[in-house]
Amino acid sequence: MSWWRPSHLGYAVRSKLADIGMGARLFARLVALFGPAMRRFGLVRDQVHFLGNYSLSIITMSGLFVGFVLALQGYNVLQLYGSANSLGLVVTLGLVRELGPVITALLFAGRAGTSLTAEIGLMRAGEQLSAMEMMAVDPVQRILAPRFWGGVIAMPLLAAVFSAVGVIGGWLVGVVLIGVDGGAFWGQMQSSVDVWKDVGNGVVKSVVFGVAVTFIAVLQGYMAKPTPEGVSRATTRTVVMASLTVLGLDFVLTALMFSI
Repeated sequence: MSWWRPSHLGYAVRSKLADIGMGARLFARLVALFGPAMRRFGLVRDQVHFLGNYSLSIITMSGLFVGFVLALQGYNVLQLYGSANSLGLVVTLGLVRELGPVITALLFAGRAGTSLTAEIGLMRAGEQLSAMEMMAVDPVQRILAPRFWGGVIAMPLLAAVFSAVGVIGGWLVGVVLIGVDGGAFWGQMQSSVDVWKDVGNGVVKSVVFGVAVTFIAVLQGYMAKPTPEGVSRATTRTVVMASLTVLGLDFVLTALMFSI
């Protein structure tokens, strides 16, 4: 097969390495632009509203139903060992440690990530980014940085809402529907959930996921080919790459957190 020739393989490897280098340089620039972005906080605030507020409905409904399912599944297992009063602890730990950050990141990639990629990709296709460069306006500082830091700020907030609504959903099913003692539900949770170890680990995960998902979305939009087909492919790549990255980072972070 002709594409297996060494010259073709070398070109493909060189192209991938060039893309990785370009992405690394862009990420370094976005991190370095934290100060300038915060000095123009109005732009970041608008992106937090756009990415976070418009994702709030799907995050809230998903968190509620995940809490329902966790309570049902947890009760069926715990009652076998006479530990149904620990339902609140199981639901809360499952949400704040794992499901809250992970599912929020996956939903964030599907809702906000695709929106970011499509928006920046359409700017590329409409030559708006090129026009800004012609006017000596840095598109990375003016367009990409506020969106990147807005997503990083919005992601932990959405994860917190997801977990809080999920706990309420678990209480509705466990206490109101099934009949678990309400005092035991909240008491076990308050006495056994550690703020720094459990909730803190979830916050760290949500921040890392927010950085990863938002950067992938911004990068794919910025590198998209300036055609409708190129923008659509970039949007698809955002969902696939962000989802796989979140799942891979979740494994790495969980292994590190439990080994410390």
